[in-house]
Amino acid sequence: MAELILRDLVKTYPGGNGRATDTVSLEVADGEFMVLLGPSGCGKTTLLRMIAGLEVPDAGQIVLGGRDVTYLEPRRRNLSMVFQSYAVFPNKKVAANIGFGLRVRGVPADEIRRKVAWAAELLQLTPYLDRYPAKLSGGQRQRVAVARAIVTDADLLLMDEPLSNLDALLRMSFRAELKKLVAELGITTVYVTHDQVEALSLGHRIAVMREGDIVQTGAPAEVYDNPATEFVGGFLGSPPMNFLTGTVAPAEYGPRLDLGGQSLALPEGLASFDGRELRLGIRPEALEVVEAGSDPVLRADLQVVEPLGASTLLTTAVAGQVVKVHTAAGFRAEPGDTLTLRVPPHACRWYDPGSGTLLPTA
Repeated sequence: MAELILRDLVKTYPGGNGRATDTVSLEVADGEFMVLLGPSGCGKTTLLRMIAGLEVPDAGQIVLGGRDVTYLEPRRRNLSMVFQSYAVFPNKKVAANIGFGLRVRGVPADEIRRKVAWAAELLQLTPYLDRYPAKLSGGQRQRVAVARAIVTDADLLLMDEPLSNLDALLRMSFRAELKKLVAELGITTVYVTHDQVEALSLGHRIAVMREGDIVQTGAPAEVYDNPATEFVGGFLGSPPMNFLTGTVAPAEYGPRLDLGGQSLALPEGLASFDGRELRLGIRPEALEVVEAGSDPVLRADLQVVEPLGASTLLTTAVAGQVVKVHTAAGFRAEPGDTLTLRVPPHACRWYDPGSGTLLPTA
């Protein structure tokens, strides 16, 4: 195990497509599970490949366990990688697949057998050691790939969307197994995904990427509750954070955000925005349908009701702007009804509409 430090990594591909990564810096503590999260094309896989040594950065430094490995060959970095595809050898049985990396390194046969048995038991593969991959399920084949990665006693484990080829139920169960496994091993891990559920459930920390940059890093709950930008709030969450645009107006008891004839009180720290536009960000689950007369509230026109089993998702409109609301299962209302939504002040996040950045309110 080892600490990983990335300093100002730059990678540019020829052809005028711009930078894949733009001076990316990140520190991953010894034993930490770090998730790189972002949409397709944001640079997260390129960053992972540079860490692995499969891509050479144009500038910057990669330090693993105190060693500068920026230009070292992959085999000299002492790391393991699990790919999106299962990447198992179809002509080798499970035991041979798991022990392949050890044989390449010249590990004695007795030690290989011991480590293969250990990894197989850890990943519930013992009954399948004598089978070929064609006779395994997708989840079992991905377990084989993970087992092959962990037997080498690597300092760093890299995972590039390892669950994306599994169906939804298998992905959920394997996600829990993977989290338990990495915790038991205590190995420093960098995990790439575009799936926010994986990011929130697996990582000690999340690094959210956009267009080659890391735009926010933090614990899952912190990133979810306090998105540093509208992009982060709009990317995390299912459905994502609601955003409403209004104008700051003075009032007798402090500044308020005018939303087409309705208004909400603003923190005093935003009084200087008098006459300017502001963006309110609020999570769908933070809104509550209440009886008229509560405060602070917004009137919303109900457009769509979607029963989801454990909850109900409402699509509403507030002053012509779409607002999603998570409410209890069995909620009774019809499209065309007018609802009253309570807006808890503690759940409101305020953003500059120009830069999309979170504004301090103190």
